[in-house]
Amino acid sequence: MCSPEEEALLRLEEVFSATLARINSLVLQPLLETTPEPSDPRGREHLRLLQQLHQSSQQLWEVTEESLHSLRERLCHQDSVGLESLLLLCGADRVLQVHVEYIESYTSCLVVQVFQKAAKKKREYWRRQRKALWQLLSGVSSEASVGTALAQALCQPLAHHVQQYVFLLLSLGDTIGEHHPTRELVVHAATVFGNLQSFMRQALDQAMATQALWHTLSSRLRDVLCTPARRLLQDSQDIPVMVTPLRAERVLLFDDALILLQGHNVHIFDLKLVWIDPAQDGCMFHLLTPEEELSFCSKDPQDRTVWQWKMTQAVCQALRGKKDFPVLGAGLEPSEPPTCRCVAYTFRAEGRLCQATYEGEWCRGRPHGKGTLKWPDGRNHVGNFCQGLEHGFGIHLIPQASEDTFDCYKCHWQEGSMCGYGICEYSTDEVYRGYFQAGLRHGFGVLESAPQALQPCKYTGHWERGQRSGYGIEEDSDRGERYIGMWQADQRHGPGVMVTQAGVCYQGTFQADKMVGPGVLLSEDDSLYEGTFTRDLTLVGKGKVTFPNGFTLEGSFGSGAGKGLHTQGMLDTAAFPPDPSSTRKRQLGVGAFPVESRWQGVYGPFRDFVSAGCPGDQQEALLGFHVQNARELRKSQEYLCCERSQPEACAGRMEDVLDELLQHREPRALRECLRKALGNSLHPLGKLLRTLMLTFQATYAGIGANKHLQALAQEEVKQHARELWAAYRGLLQVALQRKGQAPEEDEDAETRHLWPLKDLTLTTNQRLSLVRDKCFLSATECLQKIITTVDPREKLEVLEKTYGEIEATVSRVLGQEHKLPMDDLLPLLIYVVSRARIQHLGAEIHLIRDMMDPIHTGGLYDFLLTALESCYEHIQKEDMRLLRFPGRWDSREPW
Repeated sequence: MCSPEEEALLRLEEVFSATLARINSLVLQPLLETTPEPSDPRGREHLRLLQQLHQSSQQLWEVTEESLHSLRERLCHQDSVGLESLLLLCGADRVLQVHVEYIESYTSCLVVQVFQKAAKKKREYWRRQRKALWQLLSGVSSEASVGTALAQALCQPLAHHVQQYVFLLLSLGDTIGEHHPTRELVVHAATVFGNLQSFMRQALDQAMATQALWHTLSSRLRDVLCTPARRLLQDSQDIPVMVTPLRAERVLLFDDALILLQGHNVHIFDLKLVWIDPAQDGCMFHLLTPEEELSFCSKDPQDRTVWQWKMTQAVCQALRGKKDFPVLGAGLEPSEPPTCRCVAYTFRAEGRLCQATYEGEWCRGRPHGKGTLKWPDGRNHVGNFCQGLEHGFGIHLIPQASEDTFDCYKCHWQEGSMCGYGICEYSTDEVYRGYFQAGLRHGFGVLESAPQALQPCKYTGHWERGQRSGYGIEEDSDRGERYIGMWQADQRHGPGVMVTQAGVCYQGTFQADKMVGPGVLLSEDDSLYEGTFTRDLTLVGKGKVTFPNGFTLEGSFGSGAGKGLHTQGMLDTAAFPPDPSSTRKRQLGVGAFPVESRWQGVYGPFRDFVSAGCPGDQQEALLGFHVQNARELRKSQEYLCCERSQPEACAGRMEDVLDELLQHREPRALRECLRKALGNSLHPLGKLLRTLMLTFQATYAGIGANKHLQALAQEEVKQHARELWAAYRGLLQVALQRKGQAPEEDEDAETRHLWPLKDLTLTTNQRLSLVRDKCFLSATECLQKIITTVDPREKLEVLEKTYGEIEATVSRVLGQEHKLPMDDLLPLLIYVVSRARIQHLGAEIHLIRDMMDPIHTGGLYDFLLTALESCYEHIQKEDMRLLRFPGRWDSREPW
């Protein structure tokens, strides 16, 4: 059986539905029909608000009809339709949402006085409808204006209707008892509509206060501040407050912004970018904004509390993007605004960020986290920020004068400047890959022009404050030259070696990019000139030429236009032809550039990384990253991306790297572990090796593949090997420290690498076998066959078989297969070569090198021949030292 309350709800819905229909026909439809399409923006806005209100009213009527239908079904079919089927109970939240949307539409019209202005435009029409309009109202004076009557007609029935909802639902809850299955629905509905009452009262109060505020402001301020959705929350004329340092005359707190009025100036602060910081003094609190820090002070602590509380709740509400329900500060979310936010803001103050728009993460008034910064002139920065400055990885675009061209910097930043590793692609098609400090190239880096450039060149070396400085290699493809040596202030300065495509090598001193003083020039046929030169290596002035046949020419050299080279001096033809092996000892660069200091810009960042404890978040900045080079810079925002490994995974990957080193410390396991590490471009050791390979290729590949640079290359390879081993040891010590284990003592690198077989577990008999006279006898006899062959290819095959015999002997002694890398091979090959006692071995090596098919360059034959050359030179040095026999060349000379 239905309760009296349900019947009362039915009558209430019937009356309200009829009232809504009447309001629609008497008020809303005429308002829309009598308001022509306005030409001014304000009029168009009013028309849009009326249309929105009409739509909300229609939705309110539809949900009322739906509720009415559910009540009728309940009364007609009491046995089959339960109380829970009523829309007011099962759909209370949906009914609430429709009411809220109507209230917000209505109050938006109320704030900007849409009803008063509409009544003025059609006074005669509304005068004729005055009697019918007043029949909808109760308690409204007959002297009230038509605008006031229109506003009351659209609000008063709704307020009465919601009040009756609450009363009847509470009565229904009391009637059905506590244990009724639908009691929770009834209580929930009563609570919902009770909250709606509170929400409606606050919304009307805020709308009326906001409407009244606009009357107190000038028309200029109204045009700036007045919007239909904005609501006044607090006015300093009601509760006084002082703001410093701006000294505002009036402070207005709206639900979306804080407004400070100071004479003719208006300061507007978006509440989403306001942070509240309570002070120690009970009468003051501080506000942080992107460009201002404000202090709010009040004589009365209670007034300060009111302002601070309303400010806090307004910020929370603005960040949530919806009004608190039922009243300000009563939302379910935390009442304290979050410290970190994601908002867009355009800077106005003068400075580097003037007119720039930042969109991204903030913390306490400063860009902090990931974000995008855009300037009006087209500059863009996408990346990480810290306390308002670019910090961490970021991509920066700088537009150039020509259309659709940019300089693109993919770098690590520190406190607003590029610092650490970066890749920069310039609009000129030049690319720089290397390190920065304070926004300038600093440390190791490679600057390379596009292949199609008018003067293609490439510099690989060290930089200081944006200029080439220190050891570096420059290749001039246009001139076919490569410079290897020292730089200062972007110029060649100090000792240097010049290698040409024709095989000519020069070593001397440079000053301010010019050759100064005497130097040494070696040609491809081993002719030697000692004297002075011009920029293009033309002989000029006093000098001495030593020809391959031993003849010497000493005197003055010069050249004239169209006359070729001319000389005046003495030709000595009495000398004997030099030993080919001695001419090959003429090596450039040795002693001029200490091998330990050549590539400190490469080793240094790795040492810093290890010294810092291998932090994963600094791995990219210190060790670099890999991105694909874009040939064309595009204006599209899609260009602001970088194909690199995820930096978030670096910390976890570093842990795995260190754990793996701890698990593979035995010699055999370590060898395989290091092989994988050095071959992995994402491994710290692999990154270091890739960079060292890059420097080696830049120096000795192509034009630099010159026999007179062999010693320079060999000592550099050895130094790289030592540094790689030190890098591994450094990583191992960090791994041990992280596990709380004692660090290992440093091993003797020379002992470990020059005779690494000591690391293998051998029996006493095995060790004796390795030092007997007949040890490696088969390999020694095999190598001696090199003098019985004529064809250089057959000589290489003999060398390959010798290598196989050495490996076979080691494997036989160990009782297991053992592959020999270069570090293991060299000491054993020295042993074999010294016992083979091959006459004129230097000439044999020279013949093989000169006649070797270029197809074998970089292959196994090249590897074995290089090893044989190193062994021969080592034995020659030892023989010279033991016999104390002075060489053809002064020991102070670099030959």
